[in-house]
Amino acid sequence: MPPTPTPGLHPGEHPGEHDRRAAEAALAGRLPAALAPLAAVAYNYRWSWVPGGARTFAAIDPDRWERCGANPVRLLLEAPAAALRRAAATPEVVRAAEDLAADLRADKARPSGPFACTPRAPAAFLCAEFAVHRSLPVYSGGLGVLAGDILKSASDLAHPTVGVGLLYRTGYFHQRIDTAGLQHEYWLDTDPDLLPAVRVTGADGAPVTVRVPVDDEDVVAQVWRVDVGRVPLYLLDSDLADNGPVGRWVTSRLYEANRSIRLAQYAMLGVGAVRALRALQIEPSVYHLNEGHPALAALCLAAERVAAGLEPEQAWAEARARLVFTTHTPVPAGNETYSRTELEGMLGRLADLAGDRERFFAMGRIDPSDAAQPSGLTAFALRASRSANGVSHRHGEVARRMWQPVLGGTTADDVPIGHVTNGVHVPTWLHGPMRHLLDRHLGAGWIHRSADPATWAPVAAIPAAEIWAARTEARAVLVDRLGEQATSDRLRRGEDLAYAEAAEHGFGPERLTVGFARRLATYKRLYLVAADPGRAMALLTGERSLQFVFAGKAHPSDAGAKDIVRRLFDLKGAALDAGTVAFLEDYDLALAAELVAGCDVWVNLPRPPQEASGTSGMKACLNGGLHLSVLDGWWAEAYDGTNGWAIDGAEDPDEAGQDRRDAAALFDLLEHQVIPEFHDRGDDGIPHRWVERIRRSLITNGPAFSADRMVRQYADEVYPPPGSERHGHGGEDDRFAMPWALGGDER
Repeated sequence: MPPTPTPGLHPGEHPGEHDRRAAEAALAGRLPAALAPLAAVAYNYRWSWVPGGARTFAAIDPDRWERCGANPVRLLLEAPAAALRRAAATPEVVRAAEDLAADLRADKARPSGPFACTPRAPAAFLCAEFAVHRSLPVYSGGLGVLAGDILKSASDLAHPTVGVGLLYRTGYFHQRIDTAGLQHEYWLDTDPDLLPAVRVTGADGAPVTVRVPVDDEDVVAQVWRVDVGRVPLYLLDSDLADNGPVGRWVTSRLYEANRSIRLAQYAMLGVGAVRALRALQIEPSVYHLNEGHPALAALCLAAERVAAGLEPEQAWAEARARLVFTTHTPVPAGNETYSRTELEGMLGRLADLAGDRERFFAMGRIDPSDAAQPSGLTAFALRASRSANGVSHRHGEVARRMWQPVLGGTTADDVPIGHVTNGVHVPTWLHGPMRHLLDRHLGAGWIHRSADPATWAPVAAIPAAEIWAARTEARAVLVDRLGEQATSDRLRRGEDLAYAEAAEHGFGPERLTVGFARRLATYKRLYLVAADPGRAMALLTGERSLQFVFAGKAHPSDAGAKDIVRRLFDLKGAALDAGTVAFLEDYDLALAAELVAGCDVWVNLPRPPQEASGTSGMKACLNGGLHLSVLDGWWAEAYDGTNGWAIDGAEDPDEAGQDRRDAAALFDLLEHQVIPEFHDRGDDGIPHRWVERIRRSLITNGPAFSADRMVRQYADEVYPPPGSERHGHGGEDDRFAMPWALGGDER
């Protein structure tokens, strides 16, 4: 039996509180008394999005801060005693430490907001990855970034939420590119004892553990707690001596290539999450399945009710009533399926717990009656949840069409899938000069009202000179970073010295800077930028030249995506481009923040309708960048003709023809609209039409794509049970009440 968590938690506290306090006390004991308040700050990621947080830690030992990957616990453990003494003798650092600690205490003391979820019955947010900060490497890309932003906004809004995921000891891969443009991967082990995380223990001091049946092994996992403001994130870790080699590996690597291990991870994520919350005495009012990976939580909930004596039919109905599901992609790779043999091998014993193995397999098939079909977790989650939603208006339409064979409906419009468009956590992603500008003009505390359109109205009156000065400064900061990293990357991969040094001086702080950075899936079509080398080189070398910066990782198993990077490297064949185009290696949260803050134009070229939402462009818009995108995902509902540029988002089965047209449209926009507007300066040296686009982008996109708006929408429209006073609607009409949600029709 798992240990019983320490009882007697105070309001606003969560299981693992005594472990966090012990860790803070141990860390504070190593520090000079004047810096002791930083121990509590270091164990809560709130510092990462409040003003002065990162700056305060960096001031202790700037070089060590970078070497630690901006991990505050490691910094305070590893900083030399002399550096700690110097910081403790610096009044500014001491005052900042006290202010950060006081801010953290005040934030925790706030009462919860008036939501359907309560501290005693929170929302449990289950996801395979969480991008909270680069020092917690349990994320890959957009899904994790969204999950991290949801936790942060839930904290800011005081929405009772707990997150549950996996603690990947080797995380996601790091990237190196060779001189031919070929991607190479490597992994680094993470020591969780050096993370801002604590192992949760029970009243007897033993770690809280859960067991999950996987194949023929009962895999044991311990629980770590990471604090994200007011929200605890619990991460399951199977790297324990109690397990065999396979069991220990289950939580080792994010998006493991081995299909059987992936199934084991999904069991640990879904079943392990429910059992961990039980062990911690947390009883969620709703389980939010963020993508299909944690869908086996439904199986666990149903199995619990079967064990309590219910018939399977009623057990599954009760499980459905507690689950909501968000689907994030129409791309097949994101909705993978498994053969019966694969499922029985890894999950057969689990399926039996719910009383009917055949029901489990059938719920994951497109046609439940066709035993020859493979099963997938997306179809299973759709059938096992009381509601489902996509992540943009267009994605909702695509998902209804795509999953009509699963959920039924006379037409696609009748399919019960709604949408909650993604958003981004404004305090995390708004940086530097633009943050300072908006702080001056939008009023005290404006960032906590970022979802209100009225908050952004004063942008219309900000003088053009101030907007342009902020953008010019942000670009200059990025250009310095580009020169430094591009030079370092080129030297590391053995490029010619002249080519490597060209990056240090070739990027210009006044030159139009275009960015394209994201996970390098084939459907995102980064290759269109190099589809017409002649036009591309003309843009890079013309009288009004621009500079391109690219970044992104291709999954190790995705040969097509890897080839995209190689094709980009063909552009370096002309010596003149050496200082005007760069591919920055090992894309992560920190690099993403720098790019969206400094690029003038953010490009997105997905093949429609495969972009469910995307959020990188939202972050660029927050920082005064302008979005140039195919009308897919969120841009299909954001673009109004004045706030950026658009490429046709119509579907076309002729992919080669579509690529040619979209590449031509991209170059036409850059040549005939983007570059001329950027260089069309008034007598004051300001591009007034460009600045007006920035104003329109901030006013229209700022409130609409704030994570606070998104979290409130989930809290008000999705989490309350159907029929309750607080239950709302999913978008413009009610697609959240599945007609079969409380019955036995499995369709």
